[in-house]
Amino acid sequence: MKFLLPSFLAATFVVFAQQPAAPPAADPVILTIDDEKITQSEFEKIVEQATQPQQGQQRPPLTPDAKRKLAENLAELKALAHEARKQKIDQVPDTKLQLSLRTDQILAGALFQQLNGKMVADDAMKRAYYNDHKNDYDLVTARHILIRMKGSAVPLKTGQKELTDEEALAKAKDLRAKIVAGGKFEDLAKDESDDTGSGANGGDLGEFGRGRMVPQFEEAAFAMKAGDVSEPVKTQFGYHVIQVQKHETKKFEDVQSEIDEKVKPEMAQKAIDEVKNKSTITFDKTYFGR
Repeated sequence: MKFLLPSFLAATFVVFAQQPAAPPAADPVILTIDDEKITQSEFEKIVEQATQPQQGQQRPPLTPDAKRKLAENLAELKALAHEARKQKIDQVPDTKLQLSLRTDQILAGALFQQLNGKMVADDAMKRAYYNDHKNDYDLVTARHILIRMKGSAVPLKTGQKELTDEEALAKAKDLRAKIVAGGKFEDLAKDESDDTGSGANGGDLGEFGRGRMVPQFEEAAFAMKAGDVSEPVKTQFGYHVIQVQKHETKKFEDVQSEIDEKVKPEMAQKAIDEVKNKSTITFDKTYFGR
């Protein structure tokens, strides 16, 4: 005897039979260690933290084998941690202290990042910073003639006489006098400079900011005006005769983003100081001495 479904049940059966299979979970569990489950998004965050590239570099794409290896390492770590908890190693005083400190470090770091991310420096604050640090944005375009003396790291030219300190200074003064009297700086640099790199280009050093040159050279160059020719300046390389061609300061508009990156951490540190000041902190003077 043939079994027949009632008409309404048959229709319902057809409707359900035609439904597509349930879609995969949006965030499936991809790794299970004992009763701990790790979803795809959690694993990818772990991978992201474990494969942080160096500054200025991009994270290389991970191959399936590399992902599997990371998963195996994670599984091993979790399995050991589970066993440690079963043995109550997390309750051992030394271990408990280390766990507490690490947790505090992570939380404090996360708070700092949160505060730093919320910091917005307004125009007045950035301008105040710019005015207080204008020297940091100085730019000088200059050229020089170097006269080496005995002991300089600059190599002697072929057939060149080794000059004493006094002889090198006298030669540098003589060259400066010739320039002041109308001698062409570029020609004298090509003929006389012991800095063969810049000398071939008439002594040209191009444009530079603070922190690029040795301290004695920088101090002299940034104290000069455009067109000035310095008295001989002594460094470990020898005596320099410097001519400044241009001395200017970067405009505020050109350094706003740079200032923003410097001001925001300072603002975040102030916010952290405020948080710290809310806490009651007491130091034992007997132990710390003050």
